[in-house]
Order: sequence, then structure tokens, then C-alpha cells
Amino acid sequence: MTALAAKTPEVEPAYRPSDDEPFMNERQLAYFRGKLLAWKEDILKESKGTVVNLKAETENHPDLVDRASSESDRALELRTRDRQRKLISKIDEALRRIDDGSYGYCEETGEPISLGRLEARPTATLSVEAQERHERRERVHRDD
Repeated sequence: MTALAAKTPEVEPAYRPSDDEPFMNERQLAYFRGKLLAWKEDILKESKGTVVNLKAETENHPDLVDRASSESDRALELRTRDRQRKLISKIDEALRRIDDGSYGYCEETGEPISLGRLEARPTATLSVEAQERHERRERVHRDD
């Protein structure tokens, strides 16, 4: 058991954070910690399966089309794993924010990030409004 998991209080299975309770109270923090840890665990399980599959599929295909298809599948799988590796890093950062008390608050404005956004994207660091401003600035600079 990890140190993070050891600090996680149990949250009843039917619990959903609501706007009727204080923002980022202990119950909400425990809920999001559990959600993040479960997500990370699922990704790690999938990646272990990928390693097993890649080792098992080292056969040499005599047909060029089969070989090309196999190489294409392997490249796609590796790209997916790389994206998931980056996602694990974001999950770990969100867990650190839970520990330091900054989770759920916009990095740009300091305002609370909506519970709906955190439910959909538990690694979010910006409120919807701040994210939209960020994306608009990015588009403007990309067009230059």
C-alpha cells in the first residue's frame, strides 16, 4: 500500500460531491483522491498488459503486409502508453495538490474549479473560464 493510499479515508460508494457542502472539504478531497488513485491503478494494469502483449508478439511475420500491420499496431500501442505515462504524471501532481491544499483551485485565478469540471477531469488545474482564455491565447499565437 502506498503512503498516499494509507492517508485516504474511506468514502461511501454512493457519495458524489455537491455544491451544498463546503468546497474541498475532507470528504470531497477523499473522494477525488480515491478517484485519482483508482484511475492511476487502471492505467498501470493496462500498461503491464501491454508489456506482456509486446513480448508475446515478437514473432517474425513472413508476409510484408502482416509485418507492416503488426508494426503499426505496436507503434500505436507505444504512443498510447506514452500518453498514459504523461497522464500518470498529471495524476501524481493532482495528488500532491490534494496534499498541499491547492487541489480544486484554479492556478491562474485562485478561484474554485467547478465540481462538474473536476468530476469530468480530476487533473484540471484551470477553471473553465481560465482554460478558455488560455486556449484563445494559444490559437492567437499559433496563427502568428
